[in-house]
Amino acid sequence: MSDYWPWWAGAIGLALVTINHTLTTDRSFGVSSAWDRVLHWRRERQLEEMDEEFTDDQALAEALAAATAEHFGTVASTPPQAPYGMSPPLEADTEPAASESPAATSLRPAPLVTQAALLISIFLGGLIAAVTSGRFHLRYDMGPGFRNVVTANPATMVALLFVGGVLVGFGTRLAGGCSSGHGLNGCGRLRPVSIVATAVFFGTAVVVSFLLWKVI
Repeated sequence: MSDYWPWWAGAIGLALVTINHTLTTDRSFGVSSAWDRVLHWRRERQLEEMDEEFTDDQALAEALAAATAEHFGTVASTPPQAPYGMSPPLEADTEPAASESPAATSLRPAPLVTQAALLISIFLGGLIAAVTSGRFHLRYDMGPGFRNVVTANPATMVALLFVGGVLVGFGTRLAGGCSSGHGLNGCGRLRPVSIVATAVFFGTAVVVSFLLWKVI
């Protein structure tokens, strides 16, 4: 492993990326969610265009009120009369403070272009690292370790990789995130669901690796 960065340098780099992304966007990033949104870019673009029509909470509230009135009709309401001899109650200030609830725009997903940039950057980063280190070459298998432990048959290898990819995609969607979303961002924010998910898939990986290398 001397050709790779030391573990602490990689850890510091990942921590800086995660912290910077959280502070600048107030969102968690994940590769699986980015890939899903890029694949369905038409749907995501339509959602972004709809969100652009409501740039603030007031516009959204007015649009919802107008749609409700158009569908159900308007009902005239009169304020309750105060009992004889008592002054009417003062109207309370119904405008919520800015700090009481987050703006609707802050809860929206990251722009689609940033998700595409994330995927492209991952590919380019790996390519640049491989080329500059002199280890870049095209391969059509998983290497000698996979051939020795699992299979050396090309057809069986493709079938196993296909099934494994389907299971990874299914598990990622079932868990609501992948190792980057849960492991880096979720655990960094101390989210219980991310801590449990990370423990499950890393624990499963340890068990499967032990079975492959020591038992089978």
